[in-house]
Amino acid sequence: MIFSGSTGLSGRVVDDVFLYILAICVFLLALITFLMVYFVIRYRREKHPRPAEIEGSTWLEITWTVIPTLIVLSMFYYGLTGFQFLRNTPEGSMVVKVTARQWSWLFQYQNGAKDLELRVPVGRPVKLILTSEDVIHGFYAPAFRIKQDAVPRMETYLWFQPTQTGAFDVLCSQYCGLEHSRMLTKIIVLPEEDFVKWYEGRKEEVALKGPPSGSKLHQEKGCFACHSTDGTPRVGPTFKGLFGKTEVVGKTEVVLTAGKERTTVADEAFIRKHITEPNVDIVKGYPPVMPKVNLTEEELTALVEFIKNLK
Repeated sequence: MIFSGSTGLSGRVVDDVFLYILAICVFLLALITFLMVYFVIRYRREKHPRPAEIEGSTWLEITWTVIPTLIVLSMFYYGLTGFQFLRNTPEGSMVVKVTARQWSWLFQYQNGAKDLELRVPVGRPVKLILTSEDVIHGFYAPAFRIKQDAVPRMETYLWFQPTQTGAFDVLCSQYCGLEHSRMLTKIIVLPEEDFVKWYEGRKEEVALKGPPSGSKLHQEKGCFACHSTDGTPRVGPTFKGLFGKTEVVGKTEVVLTAGKERTTVADEAFIRKHITEPNVDIVKGYPPVMPKVNLTEEELTALVEFIKNLK
């Protein structure tokens, strides 16, 4: 690769187009700079006190019109073929659904497994179908030179084919709120046999699915992006100790309801209400940005129990 950090077929295509356009620009810059310096020296006033009048040249005008036009058309053609390559997904691609939400990514595989990181096999094309639960996000994987918006209530797509194993960054390229900079994850490219082993293991997990885990829901539903479990303040209050001290000293929270302050106990009803009706009561000092999360009653109970046990 000419440019560091590039990998995959898409990376090669984008880098080749960029390098082609860059080479033309550098050549033209050097040519124009050389001609400017040459003309300044060659036709300076002391050598030509009485400048000649030049009426024009049809051939010169045709030349500097046709040649730049051909150069621009060549860049357009090269860019168009690269664009078509990036938009035409190869048959047999592995399909992964990607859901963006403030402020995390969720990847769902064809076997039903879900993960917060994208694991793919080396050498196989992967098609990502993107959507968003809230605002517009941008799926951006610099190493693969791919970027596509994830838009609420519609699906977009992109594809890539990794050519080497490793872990590669994924960022959000659209400003999506207070924790935009934390919306990071990884594409983990595995050897084929390692990926198959991992994939089959996740398939068994889905088949043997038991009661929902509060800890897993905290990750899958994106709660971790705003609510820490170690006492660290984020966009929302930490879950650590939120419920645990109620029976000892009376844990209270100052909240705003319809713009008015009131103090309430952070009991189970308080936690449930803040999950199902997130912006009715706002904990003082935090912005009203929590989206409504779709949970079954079983999932809601599991998540509440998880929060209650965070001492």
